[in-house]
Amino acid sequence: MTARAERRERTRRTLIAQSRRLFTSKGYAAVGLAEIVRESGVTKGALYHHFEGKADLFRAVLEEVQQEVAARVAAAAEAAGDPWSQLKAGCAAFVSAGADPEVQRIMLIDGPAVLGWNEWRAIDEATSARHLAEALTTLVEEGAIARQPVAPLARLLSGAMNEAVLWLAQSAGPDDLADTLAALSRLLESLRHPPTPSQGEAA
Repeated sequence: MTARAERRERTRRTLIAQSRRLFTSKGYAAVGLAEIVRESGVTKGALYHHFEGKADLFRAVLEEVQQEVAARVAAAAEAAGDPWSQLKAGCAAFVSAGADPEVQRIMLIDGPAVLGWNEWRAIDEATSARHLAEALTTLVEEGAIARQPVAPLARLLSGAMNEAVLWLAQSAGPDDLADTLAALSRLLESLRHPPTPSQGEAA
């Protein structure tokens, strides 16, 4: 990478980092381009060189947050043992990550409002939702979950977890996260296919 390309990339990263900080602390609607360029130490022309405007800059911030959450989910799943434990660990990691005020504001509150539901869903599909669908597909194929179409099940679970995280953003109880994770565990266990009796046991 040339020195000029490095400077461009550094400017882009600075704009994303400062915008992320401002969007998190104030919300998208309360942040103006003038404040972003001032806090980033760049000109408005430099901003428009990299982004079409504030919404485009927010999209880059949202994609970064989505990718970080997806990475946390994937890491938690990979650290677990069998595919069933991986599903539960990944889902718990998503809800725990969503309890972070930064994730709530960028990913779940401003994200759909700024970009619209369809574009927000497309970004979600490419990150966390894709991991969830892949995990469910494996469990259905292995018989750990009753054979069924994965797409509606993945969307139902994704919607439930997103709603839970939005509720956590407004809740004040010290045990609310733990209670939510316990409820999520019970919900997932209810999907588990009854184990096949071992040989020699009564069917």
